[in-house]
Amino acid sequence: MAKDIFHDAVKRGLESAGWTVTDDPLSLKFGDTRMYIDLGAERILAAERGEEKIAVEVKTFASDSVVFDFHLAIGQFINYQVALENKQPDRLLYLAVPDEIYGTFFQSLLAKSVVQKYQIRLIIYDPETEVILEWLS
Repeated sequence: MAKDIFHDAVKRGLESAGWTVTDDPLSLKFGDTRMYIDLGAERILAAERGEEKIAVEVKTFASDSVVFDFHLAIGQFINYQVALENKQPDRLLYLAVPDEIYGTFFQSLLAKSVVQKYQIRLIIYDPETEVILEWLS
């Protein structure tokens, strides 16, 4: 399984933001299908709230077609979401997107509409500084 070229940048960004990466990758078996989400992470919250768990699918959008990359990312997100809801319902799934792509393609009507319709949670990251810039739910 190949890692996205910005995989480690997002991982370091999560760790800098106080998350503990528990799975790299997060393996899920759903029926006869095994899936690998890029990262699983958790952090301890205030004592009364317990743990917060997430899964993160990292995307670069580096091919010649950002629309193709978007189709692939959304398809993976939906499949992973279904598997997580069944196997680890306490874990929230996020799609990690570089800030440059978020500021351009993700502002299009198509991207905004799909993100809203399928309730896609986004992590916006800066691949150069390895910083998580924004969390969008």
